[in-house]
Amino acid sequence: MLASQLQAQHQLRWLSQTDPRVNMLTAGVFALAAVLLHSLTALALLLGIALTLNGLAGTQWRSVGKRLLAFETFMLLLVVLLPFSISGQPWFSLWGMTASMEGGLQALAIILRANAVVLALLALLAIREPINLGYGAAALGFSPKLIHLFMMTVRYIQVLGEEFQRLRNAMKARAFVPASNWHTWRSYGWMMGMLLVRSMERGQRIVDAMRCRGFDGSLYLNQQLRWVKADSVALSLLLLLSLLPLGLQLLLES
Repeated sequence: MLASQLQAQHQLRWLSQTDPRVNMLTAGVFALAAVLLHSLTALALLLGIALTLNGLAGTQWRSVGKRLLAFETFMLLLVVLLPFSISGQPWFSLWGMTASMEGGLQALAIILRANAVVLALLALLAIREPINLGYGAAALGFSPKLIHLFMMTVRYIQVLGEEFQRLRNAMKARAFVPASNWHTWRSYGWMMGMLLVRSMERGQRIVDAMRCRGFDGSLYLNQQLRWVKADSVALSLLLLLSLLPLGLQLLLES
C-alpha cells in the first residue's frame, strides 16, 4: 500500500513539475488528433490513452467520475436524438420514429471523442496550478489580454460562487421553494440578473483597486520558465502517445 502511494506521488510529480508548455502542447495535439479521428477502433484507443494519462497523473477516480457525470448529463440529449436525425439503415423504431445505424455509430463516435478529450484535459491541465498555466500561455505567445482574462476568471470564480450561494440563501430565507411553474423561472431569472449586476460591480471595484496599485495592463511574470532536456523527452513521449491512434487509423485505412 505504501509503495503504491509513493509511486502515485512520484507519477504526479512527474506530470505536474514539467514545464507547463509540455502539458498545454500535448493537450492541444491530443484534441486535434481527436477531431481528425473517425474510426471507432482508433477512438477507443484514444480513450484508453486518456485513461492511461489519468493513471499517470495520479488523479482521484472518484473525482473524475463526478466530473464525467456532469458532462455525460450534458451529452445525453445529443446522444439520444442523433440516431433519429440521421438517415440510413434502420436500427429500431420508437414512437413512430426510426433510428438509423449510421446515427448510432455517429453518436458512439462523439461519445468516445468527447470523453477522451475531457479525460485528457483533466490529466494534463487540471493537475497544474492556474498561475503555471498562465505562465505557459505567456511563454507560448498567447495574447496578454486573454491571459489576464483567464487568470482573473480562475481567481474570482470562487467569489462569484459565494455570491451565488448568498443569493440562494436569501431566497430560501424568504420561503422560496422551486417548482415547475412560472414563478420559479421568473425568480431564477431575477437571481441570475442580480448575480450579473453584482459581478459587474465587483469587477469594477477590482479594476479600481488594481489601478490604485499601479496596474497598467502589462503582465509581469515573477519567474521565467526554463525548458530543460527532460521537458523535451516528456513532450516527445506524450506527443507520440497522442498521435498513436491517428497512426492506427491510417494503418486500418491502407
